[in-house]
Amino acid sequence: MFYLAIIPSIILLIIIIKSDKIEKEPASLLIKLFIFGGLTTITAMLIGWAGTELLSEFVDEGTLLFAFVDNFFLTALVEEGGKYFVLKKTTWKHPAFNYTFDAVVYAVCASLGFATIENILYLIDGSVGDAIGRGLLAVPGHAIDAVFMGYYYGMAKLASAGGDEVRSKACRKKALIVPMLLHGFYDFCLGTEYDIFLVVFFVFEIVITVVTIKRFRKLSKEDRIIYGQNESGAGDEQQF
Repeated sequence: MFYLAIIPSIILLIIIIKSDKIEKEPASLLIKLFIFGGLTTITAMLIGWAGTELLSEFVDEGTLLFAFVDNFFLTALVEEGGKYFVLKKTTWKHPAFNYTFDAVVYAVCASLGFATIENILYLIDGSVGDAIGRGLLAVPGHAIDAVFMGYYYGMAKLASAGGDEVRSKACRKKALIVPMLLHGFYDFCLGTEYDIFLVVFFVFEIVITVVTIKRFRKLSKEDRIIYGQNESGAGDEQQF
């Protein structure tokens, strides 16, 4: 079962690294991101458990309000916040971070580190069916969120290099908020007891997967250098 838990992440990592066509990233940096991203599962579990216990004192479990707060804030915000913290602290000032697509590679590495540990924990007592389901949905879901995080993070670095700190700060906020909303919506749809949300979930999954694949290929193809841009061009935001 251990191998089934890690295979999806390995496949996605290979795809991500191969898509970085201009300049490959240092293996030591990618390994660090993967490990540190994995370690954020500890803080996510602790904060999530404590937060859920506190929330249950004020909001009845099983209600839409409980599901909303639990999934968007106690799960999505905490998990994506941990990944973003690792991403920012590890790569923002790293000399290898010199192309916009680097940010996508970094974000996905940190996210898949988290997804791998989470998957192993979920599948300790799981079945092959559980492994297949999580391999097709949960692990790619983390990677999808990371593509959005990496896109805005790369735009933030590009803007900062061009001297536009206002745009850089706005993009850094989006690098956390957008994947948090996507992640929260994913979990919210699965965390309610209403059949309509299950239908919405599958429609959402199809749409967001297609959009992400198309944009991921576009970002890889249109990779832009960060250093060496003139001030007027460095802050221009690619259309996502």
